[in-house]
Amino acid sequence: MDKTTAILGGAYGALVITLVFVFLFSPEKLDIFDQSSQTNSNLFDQINGKNSQLSLADLFAKSDDGVVQIIVRKSNDSSTEKDIGSGIVYDTTGHIITNNHVVDSAQKISIVFHDGKSYSANIVGTDPYADLVVVKVDADASVLNPLPLGNSADLRIGDQVAAIGNPFGLSGSMTQGIVSQLGRLLNPPNSSFSIPNVIQTDAPINPGNSGGPLLNMQGEVIGITTAIQSGTGEFSGVGFAIPSNTMKKIVPILIETGHYKHPWLGISGVSIDPDLASTLQLPVSSGFMIEGVVPNSPAANAGLQGYKENKTIDGTKYETGGDIITAVDGNPIKQIEDILNYLQDKKTVGDKITLEIIRNGKKMDVSLTLQERPSQT
Repeated sequence: MDKTTAILGGAYGALVITLVFVFLFSPEKLDIFDQSSQTNSNLFDQINGKNSQLSLADLFAKSDDGVVQIIVRKSNDSSTEKDIGSGIVYDTTGHIITNNHVVDSAQKISIVFHDGKSYSANIVGTDPYADLVVVKVDADASVLNPLPLGNSADLRIGDQVAAIGNPFGLSGSMTQGIVSQLGRLLNPPNSSFSIPNVIQTDAPINPGNSGGPLLNMQGEVIGITTAIQSGTGEFSGVGFAIPSNTMKKIVPILIETGHYKHPWLGISGVSIDPDLASTLQLPVSSGFMIEGVVPNSPAANAGLQGYKENKTIDGTKYETGGDIITAVDGNPIKQIEDILNYLQDKKTVGDKITLEIIRNGKKMDVSLTLQERPSQT
């Protein structure tokens, strides 16, 4: 029975796609710049990472002992059925990073290291909104080999990457590929909030890879493999990873407090493209048009306005007349991804931001204070 978890992605009017969280169930059943300021030579070095690129063999040798297998049992009975995922050694005190969906509803968590040693783990902090969790083991220092977190902001489309994990329970497996795209939105199951700024890759990842590292060719973790786009539950060329800069921001707080507070606006709506702008005769061809404002949210407190009327054009219904966001703190907004990526990367709860909006054809600025995202019911 296929128990992979299907989710829907592409909120706010974008293309709806089916994603599958890469997680292995019952593995035992399978038996198992300023360009002018650079010389051509310096530019070549920057592009190719001269003197810093590792071969795939060296990359694996350097990184494999920092990747663990995570075995999860969701009942306390003697059943042999178990779920398997992957994890990343974060520090020498026993903290391990993995996906929240890997350990969700776990009754018992075991961590198996490169040398085969197994330890029980306890959950330290969870963030279902970013699909991240930190667990801790009381392990020998000799098996704790942390992997360095790189700067995911330096990634470019086309960069080579490699994934290490436990696909289908096959421990210590490595695949390679490239960064296919950046800044994707990913919708976790049972969540109304998207994970922003996700890395897309064609490095093959499969059930059991969840929580393992996506590495650059310098041996740095630049993402944590999380999901695939698939209609079958098996890899079809499109995988997703939570970026390392998101991990850097959230993981230390999870270790300290057990909970991360995500900043929140309290709006819903649709991204504007030239086709929608032409259909609705909007004053701009890009931006984010607000359709709904959550009561008592930062957006509501600042006076932002949602749709004012329903229109039916060529048989399609539209909610129109809401404020159009065109910039946040001076940064241009072309779509909802731009807003969510900015809040995730640059802002925290309590920060003030200024939105540039268009209301009834007139430009104006609206300032508001970000609140913590409410709990999902």
